Amino acid sequence: ASAKVICFMEKLGWRDRRISPDSGSLFQTFLKCQPQSLIMEPFGRNTAPAVAIAAMKLLADGKDELMLVLPADHVIEDIDAFKASLNSATEAAEKGEMVLFGIPALRPETGYGYIKATHSANLPEGVNRVERFVEKPDAIRATQYVESGDYYWNSGMFIFRASRFLEELKLHDPDIYDTCLLALERSQVDGDHIIIDRNSFAVCPDNSIDYAVMEKTTRACVVPMSAGWNDVGSWSAIWDVHDKDSDGNVTKGDVILHEARNCLVHSTNKLVSLIGIEDVVVVETKDAVMIAHKDKVQDVKKVVNKLEAQGRQEVKSHLEVFRPWGSYDSVDMGQRFQVKRITVKPGAQLSLQMHHHRAEHWIVVSGTAQVTCDDKTFLLTENQSTYLPMTSVHRLANPGKVPLEIIEVQSGGYLGEDDIVRYEDVYGRVDAPQTKSTNAVAR
Repeated sequence: ASAKVICFMEKLGWRDRRISPDSGSLFQTFLKCQPQSLIMEPFGRNTAPAVAIAAMKLLADGKDELMLVLPADHVIEDIDAFKASLNSATEAAEKGEMVLFGIPALRPETGYGYIKATHSANLPEGVNRVERFVEKPDAIRATQYVESGDYYWNSGMFIFRASRFLEELKLHDPDIYDTCLLALERSQVDGDHIIIDRNSFAVCPDNSIDYAVMEKTTRACVVPMSAGWNDVGSWSAIWDVHDKDSDGNVTKGDVILHEARNCLVHSTNKLVSLIGIEDVVVVETKDAVMIAHKDKVQDVKKVVNKLEAQGRQEVKSHLEVFRPWGSYDSVDMGQRFQVKRITVKPGAQLSLQMHHHRAEHWIVVSGTAQVTCDDKTFLLTENQSTYLPMTSVHRLANPGKVPLEIIEVQSGGYLGEDDIVRYEDVYGRVDAPQTKSTNAVAR
């Protein structure tokens, strides 16, 4: 079965998570698969568009293969059991079925979607027809589902032939189909990277495989999978899958505990101390700190809704921002100034750009910088600096083999990220203007 499967990872999951090789993450299961190409989304539009573009790329290459769709933040403990379920699912997918993997509902979990299955004589052994999908239930209904024995948790893992998925998508959600086809046609190819056209993809509907196709098709079926599955979809789930100390605690970063038990503490910048606390999750980042009981971590969405209602900046942007060329991190800001730490990957470069309202100073901390400023291009090394006047056309590039790190000091009357006019961009994120204008786009 594995020879016929194309692995597609839809998201990266928790960066730097400490899952050991023997814990059996799906990424490690398929680590030996060599990617033929990497499809780069400019931003997320949920799973249906992502899988549609991958399927369209397969067909464009003349490869109407089976697609195994795996969110990358799931953990599978029993790899042999997973392979057995995959074999059954592959047999059904070869016959044109849209197969998903269902996890037997062993407890009344309110954070998962459910699938009700029914037997069908027309399907291979071990494969059942999907009767209906159920949204995340309340505790009473979840208990009823578990007691009936007819329900499975929706794992979010699928296998189907590329052409079958696109046929069903075109039938049930033609807007996604047409938009993805156009976005792929207009995409740029850089070696084995396919960079999806930003403008086309921006108008694509945001929808999941479940809503766009699986809940509407008559070909949906489910294969039971009892393989120690965990979707790592919450902070309490991260506590479940990690090694714990003698008091049941999981820690990451600078953490000191005293008489604390069964806690998860994630620190990225500051020392975090817990004293005399049990069953809590503490997450400290550059943007904010969250403290929650492990039984209530699913309610973080309610807090996010409150932040959005208040128009809080925390839901709109992060202090550390990742870009195709690297990342930048806000260090300090005040009236008419802002300080950033910028890291540029080896061989990468920012867009050729101009600012109407701010000037910049660049100071090289480590690595080598290639600087373009109007009609001049020159190199800077550690401890050297340069000044970029307001309205100068400039670019930063890393010609070296190690990461370039600089400190950028901005000064001016307006310091927003939308004060950027882009003239050239190797990442194809926008249609580049040819002359100075007020066309404002993100860095």
